[in-house]
Amino acid sequence: MNVNADRASELWRPSAAAVERSNLTAYTDWLRAGRGVDVTTYPELWRWSVDDLEAFWNSILDWSEVRYDGERGPALASREMPGAEWFPGVRVNWAERAFAGKDDDQVAVLHASESRGLEEITWGGLRERVAACAAGLRSLGVGKGDRVVAYLPNVAEALVAFLATASIGAVWSSASPDFGPGSVIDRFAQIGPKVLICVDG
Repeated sequence: MNVNADRASELWRPSAAAVERSNLTAYTDWLRAGRGVDVTTYPELWRWSVDDLEAFWNSILDWSEVRYDGERGPALASREMPGAEWFPGVRVNWAERAFAGKDDDQVAVLHASESRGLEEITWGGLRERVAACAAGLRSLGVGKGDRVVAYLPNVAEALVAFLATASIGAVWSSASPDFGPGSVIDRFAQIGPKVLICVDG
């Protein structure tokens, strides 16, 4: 199908109030006030972000208030592709960031499956499940940099196992049981997992 971009009609435009409340507006206001970067349109922001990678990515780290370990150096230490090296002295735990600032009583996950009805997990309940799974993975010898793979459907247990793996600093990979065994073996064999988590049917 050949689509003429010049004649494409606009499908949707946010209201002025929605634009004013958006994270993008909050970020550009913060840039203007705190960094002296005056961008008023999205194309201007994009142009600045690609022209000054250091300033852009450092601003994202600061504006987002990402907690990290290590010493912050250059945002992009190596531009080699593949092999670009972003914030080489910085370590961020994705699982820690996922739980940051969450109220234990708030709902974190609504889930259902073909065999289970709709259920919910609170942030407190999710934190407990992740901690228990992480303890189990550690007892199996899983540490930072090890690989954990899962042959699971898209269910809450997969999320728990992923967050537990991430909390340790291990590497996660998963495949759906819809994949044939040959495809899954090919995929997982490439990364040499220490642990396989799977369903039995």
